[in-house]
Amino acid sequence: MGFGELELSRTFEWRGRSVAWERLGEGAPVVLCHGTPWSAQLWAPFARALSAEFAVHVWDMPGYGRSSKDPGHAVDLGTQGELFADLLEYWGLTAPHVIAHDYGGAVSLRAKLLHGAEYASLALVDVVALRPWGSEFFRLVAENAEVFQAQPPAVHRGALESYIGTASHRGLAGAQLATLTGPWLDADGQRAFYRQIAEADVRYTDEIQDRYPELALPVKVIWGADDTWIPVDRAKRLADAIPGALLDVIPGAGHLIQYDAPVELAFSLHRWLTAEVGRWGPAGSGR
Repeated sequence: MGFGELELSRTFEWRGRSVAWERLGEGAPVVLCHGTPWSAQLWAPFARALSAEFAVHVWDMPGYGRSSKDPGHAVDLGTQGELFADLLEYWGLTAPHVIAHDYGGAVSLRAKLLHGAEYASLALVDVVALRPWGSEFFRLVAENAEVFQAQPPAVHRGALESYIGTASHRGLAGAQLATLTGPWLDADGQRAFYRQIAEADVRYTDEIQDRYPELALPVKVIWGADDTWIPVDRAKRLADAIPGALLDVIPGAGHLIQYDAPVELAFSLHRWLTAEVGRWGPAGSGR
């Protein structure tokens, strides 16, 4: 395990999938959701810092990180949203504070709107939530997934590092790049990387985006001003679509806001959580 990484030592078995997860700290429950092609490790320093005041839950979606990567298992956003609702029930969390990044936004929104999950509050950080999303690279992989999965490892590594590097506005340090690429570099990881891209489909957000005005809970939208993966204009559109949502735009940060502006993001999230816990008191509990 690299320096600073989280040990996800617990598992949740769901429909043949093994979901790696961990809980840190005590207090009001907070759940951190990652996106693609990331894992819970992107949230590692935030999870540790927040665990001084909150019970922080982190997890890897199936097909990602340390969770199972069985090629026979669907890893689309519909599957992940349904799983997340069941995972919260397994944890015994009736109303946690949820913080979601990238795909984690669509996953948490689908769990709420389609599968009955309840949250005390929701923070959406540079999330997949509004059409259009998905790049030309996504479409190319979807049409040629088997070809990409069969690339020589060195070619795959080069393509992976180049692709991930574009998510940061300030540039990634070697250790950061290693954390992000690590789960995708062995044979199973290489196949899983292209499989999850091939299963990306805007219909999973089309099914819910007209329902965002139904969200009757505190929501904060946080975005990197220099996000080239999901441009910042989506942040205002999303905040406008959700009644009462607050918006923070952080300058000098791209899609990987956790690395580009960690202090600014940490303060934004801590202010939000402290205010919401203070307003509603400890919510949810669980294992």
